[in-house]
Amino acid sequence: MGTSAGPRDFVRLKRDLSSIQSAIRDARLGGWLLYDLHARNDVTASLVGMGDLSRRFFVHIPAEGEPVAIIHGIEQAPWDAWPWRKRVYVSWNELSEALAETLRGAGTVAMEYSEMCAVPAVDLVPAGIVELVRATGASVVSSGNLITRFYAVWSSAQLHSHRTASAVLAQVAQATFHRIAQEVQQGREVTEVQARNWVLADLADHGFGTGADTIVATGRNAADPHYAPQGQGASFRRGDVILLDLWSKESEETVYADQTWMAYLGGTVPERAASLFAVIRNARDAAVEFVSDRWQAGDPIRGGEVDDVARNVIRDAGYGEYFIHRTGHSIDRSTHGMGPNIDNYETNETRLIIPGVGFSIEPGIYIPGEIGLRTEINMYVGDDGPEVTTPDPQDAMTTLLP
Repeated sequence: MGTSAGPRDFVRLKRDLSSIQSAIRDARLGGWLLYDLHARNDVTASLVGMGDLSRRFFVHIPAEGEPVAIIHGIEQAPWDAWPWRKRVYVSWNELSEALAETLRGAGTVAMEYSEMCAVPAVDLVPAGIVELVRATGASVVSSGNLITRFYAVWSSAQLHSHRTASAVLAQVAQATFHRIAQEVQQGREVTEVQARNWVLADLADHGFGTGADTIVATGRNAADPHYAPQGQGASFRRGDVILLDLWSKESEETVYADQTWMAYLGGTVPERAASLFAVIRNARDAAVEFVSDRWQAGDPIRGGEVDDVARNVIRDAGYGEYFIHRTGHSIDRSTHGMGPNIDNYETNETRLIIPGVGFSIEPGIYIPGEIGLRTEINMYVGDDGPEVTTPDPQDAMTTLLP
């Protein structure tokens, strides 16, 4: 039958309950219905602290009153310290009855659901479970904005760690570029995989090896946004354009930094590469300016709007068909986090960017068989407004050889 998780103390839910219920009321909802099975819902796992259970469970946090946990009879031990109401079921019809009674009068509840999968990152509850909830008479809407506030917002300690990680990543990127250049200048072969190994070792040496990885692509390989080398990958050659995308964090509880840098193995960047980089740099800077201007004006900021701004710069320059991914993604304890993405291209991101969230801005141009370029920085929105956390974003590509 398997094993069940050990007892939990529900510290986070106890701490945040009042704030969560206030947010539920602000959204004019009847409650937030959390659901999980086999630890598939990261939001429920974060708020409830429950591990891998082999039977379905729900936690209903109503706008007013005490939460209710609906749990299976053979997995009661992990809930021994649950300080509020519990409903125990065994059969599937008992589960339906418990849900119906718990949600009676709730009206509309939020779940980790996205209509038409508009925001895949928050579409964590199976369609069948949504149907089961709707069968009780309750309406279901997305918990996306609640997730942003209670899952994706950074703590002050996480912000401090992110800033340190940002400085480390920038330093490691430049050190890697110069090491590649030194090897090439001295006539020694160096491959993409060798460079990747240098990056990972350097990050670990700096104490930021958790979740670390990198994309190192030279020449035409950079035209694949998620390039992965075969074998040792390509060897670097004088005249190559190099893309270096790296990300890591300090520990499991901290948040990521994620950056992309571009360099040229030569003394003068070719006009074609320089002009394309200028386009993506201008798109990046336009997005940053838009976020800052909206904040200063006191206007709401939505991730999809930021994507539109950056994408329009690239489209107006004639390269819209070569920008084939969203402008940016949420960053939290995951590299691609659960907060608002900077996206009105792959998905329709309408969630608000609120104080406490971080995200990437990373426009790119990828022309198959010819060239690929990306510039990636991170932003954080604090109580005093937005800031770019990446040190000295590139204004032009770095040249590496005389």
